[in-house]
Amino acid sequence: MMKMAVLLSGSGRTLDNFHERIAAGTLNASVAVVVANVADALGLAKAKNYGYPAFHAEGNDAINAILAGYEVDLVVLAGYLKLYAPPPRLARAVLNIHPSLIPSFCGPGFYGMRVHRAVKARGVKVSGCTVHFANEVYDEGPIVVQKCVALADEDTPHDIAAKVFAAECEAYPEAINRVAARGVDAFWQPQAG
Repeated sequence: MMKMAVLLSGSGRTLDNFHERIAAGTLNASVAVVVANVADALGLAKAKNYGYPAFHAEGNDAINAILAGYEVDLVVLAGYLKLYAPPPRLARAVLNIHPSLIPSFCGPGFYGMRVHRAVKARGVKVSGCTVHFANEVYDEGPIVVQKCVALADEDTPHDIAAKVFAAECEAYPEAINRVAARGVDAFWQPQAG
């Protein structure tokens, strides 16, 4: 079972998903601590209501000081909108979810609705989400799970966002379960060419 630290910046919809799946027994993880870099983030209030230790901290040093007080196997970025630098012991154990199929529509400046507006503007017929390990470069760590969603010509960026978030609710728990089964290091091995 993976003991997770959840980092968030906003509403906590991904935390809701984790909480529901842990309660249902379909996510092989527990939430050890929740940290938000926004003091009034709704996700922080949700975490407290769920009974998770929950803190506001800005900056990597402050976050890492909190994480040092908890047993954590995996840091999951759940709508955390900063580049996170973990402590050395967790350097390879940070998972992120991105609202597109990496390597498309990713990198600095591509997050949230910016991604979905770019997808709409380009006219692509398939989008989706990618769960990947995070490193010091946006969206470049090893990929764990990707899910596709079909797009219709009439889909607005908000329609695309809703379809992608539904896929994220399946992909993130699947990725965490895969990491729990195989171990973090298995995903950092060089891929056979």
